[in-house]
Amino acid sequence: MVTSSSNSITSTARSPPRGNTNNASSSSSARSSGSSRRRPKKKSVSDRTQAEAQELIRDLIKAAIDAGPTAGPARTLQAYRALASTVQDFSPLQPFGKTAETFSAPKAVRKLFERLGATYIKLGQFIASSPTLFPGEYVLEFQKCLDQTEAVEWSSIKKVIETEIGTISETFSWIDTKPLASASIAQVHAATLKTGEDVVIKVQKPGIDGSLKADLSFIFVASRVLEFLQPDWERTSLAGIAGDIRTSMLEELDFEKEARNIEEFRYFLKNQGLQSQATAPKVYRDFTTKKVLTMERLRGVSLLDEKSISKITANPESTIITALNVWTTSVTSMPWFHADVHAGNLLVLNDGRVGFIDFGIVGRVSEKTFQAVNELSTALTLGDYRGMAEALCNMGATDEEVDVDRFGEDIEKVMNSMAQVQPEVTLATDGASVQGTIGFDETELTQLLLDFVDIAEDNGLRLPREFGLLVKQSLYFDRYLKILAPNLDVVGDDRVDLGGQKSAKSTDNAQEFVNANGDTKLLGNTAVNGDNTIIDV
Repeated sequence: MVTSSSNSITSTARSPPRGNTNNASSSSSARSSGSSRRRPKKKSVSDRTQAEAQELIRDLIKAAIDAGPTAGPARTLQAYRALASTVQDFSPLQPFGKTAETFSAPKAVRKLFERLGATYIKLGQFIASSPTLFPGEYVLEFQKCLDQTEAVEWSSIKKVIETEIGTISETFSWIDTKPLASASIAQVHAATLKTGEDVVIKVQKPGIDGSLKADLSFIFVASRVLEFLQPDWERTSLAGIAGDIRTSMLEELDFEKEARNIEEFRYFLKNQGLQSQATAPKVYRDFTTKKVLTMERLRGVSLLDEKSISKITANPESTIITALNVWTTSVTSMPWFHADVHAGNLLVLNDGRVGFIDFGIVGRVSEKTFQAVNELSTALTLGDYRGMAEALCNMGATDEEVDVDRFGEDIEKVMNSMAQVQPEVTLATDGASVQGTIGFDETELTQLLLDFVDIAEDNGLRLPREFGLLVKQSLYFDRYLKILAPNLDVVGDDRVDLGGQKSAKSTDNAQEFVNANGDTKLLGNTAVNGDNTIIDV
C-alpha cells in the first residue's frame, strides 16, 4: 500500500524481482583498491550468431503473416497522408489566414499518432500511463491524446451485432442508433433487452483488427531489427516492450477478456460481502462475443460531481471512503487491480453505491514488488523516508549501488510537494447565481509521478511500469479525498481500511475466485505468476 500523509492514499502492488540493493550506499570501498574497471566491449551486429539471425527471420515471417497481405499497403498510404498533414501543421507555408503551430517533437508525434488511428492512439495512451518507461515531456504531451473518433454508421455496426449474436429484433426491444461514445476500437450504444433490462452494447468497429495487426507487426519488426543491428540497445528492452504492447493490444480485440475481468470483480465483491457498497456491470454472456460486449447500464454521477453526490447521500465523505476501501481491498485480494480509476470510471449510483466501470486497463504484478510496496506503505505511514528509499530499491532494477540516505532526502522533497497540491475551484455565473465546481488537473498528477520517477532514476533505479500504474491510481484517490473529504485523516480514521497485508490466504482467495468462474482459470494463473498488463478501451 502507498499512503501519503494528511489526506493521502493507499495503493498496493507487485512486480518482477529486481537486483539486490538492500543496504546500498555508494562507496569507493566497494571497489577493489588500485584496480580500474574495464568498460565492457560494445557488441556489434558482427557478434550476432547464426541462431540469433534465424530467430529474427522467424519473427519477421510470423509478423508478416499476422499482419495479412492487404493491410500493410493500405496502412502505408494512410501513414503517408497522416505524416503530410502533420508536417503541414508546423510548416511556415500556410494557407491564407492560418498560422503555423509552434513546433515541439512531443506535440508533433502526438498529432501524428492521433491521425494514424486506433493503434497509435492506444500506443499514445500506453506512453501516457508509463512514466517509468518514457521521457517526461512525451508522457505529459500524450495525456492530451484523444481517443474520440467519428462514429461508424449504424448500418455497419448493426451488421457486426447480427453477425456475432443474431438478429437484433430477437434480442433487443430497442437500440439507440446514435452511440453514447465512440473510441478508436469500439463504440457504445444504449439498448433494452427483450426481457426489459437496460444495457449498453460495446461493439468493435469493422475492419479494425486488420489495421491493428498491421501496425503492431510493423512496430514489433522495427524494434527487433533495430536491436539486431544495434545489440547494445538490448539493454533498453525495446523489443520486449514492443512485444508486450503488441500482445496486450491484440488481446484488446477480444471483448470476452474484458467480460471476464468484470465477472471476476463482481465475484470479489460478493466474496468480500461488499455488494451493498459497490458494484460493477452485470455481463450478459448470451449476448457477448469477441466483438460484442453486452452489459448492464449503470446510472450515476461522476465522483467529482460533489453537488449531485450531495443529492444522493448526505455524507459524500463516506462515499469516497467506500470507493477507496473497495479498491485497496481488491488490490490485496485479487490477482490484478483496476488500473484506470479516473473520475469517469467511478460512479456514485442513484442507490448510493459506488459503481466501477471500464475494466479494460488492469495491472498485474509479482509477489516481489507487492512485498516491496507493503514495506513502502509502512515506511510512508511512519514518515520514514529512508525506509521508503530502501523499499523502492527492493522493487527497482539497478546496476549500481544506491546512496539510500540521499535517495530518502529526495523522496521527502517530492512528498512535501505532493501535500501542497490543492484541488481547482471554478466559478461560473448565469447572471442570476454563481455556481462552483471542484476538480483537479490530471497533468499535475502526472507531473508528480514523473518527479518520483526522476528521483528514482537520478539515484540509479528504474522502477517497473506496474508501479507507475499503481501510484497513478493512488494519486487519483488522493485528489478525490481532497475534494470530498478534505479533513479526513486516512491513517488515523477507523473507517478507512487500507486493505491489509498480502498473505498466503489472499493468494489462495485469488485462485479460488478464478476457479469459481471455470473458464477463467488460465487468466488467474497468469495473474498470480506473471506481470502482464492488459490495455483496453
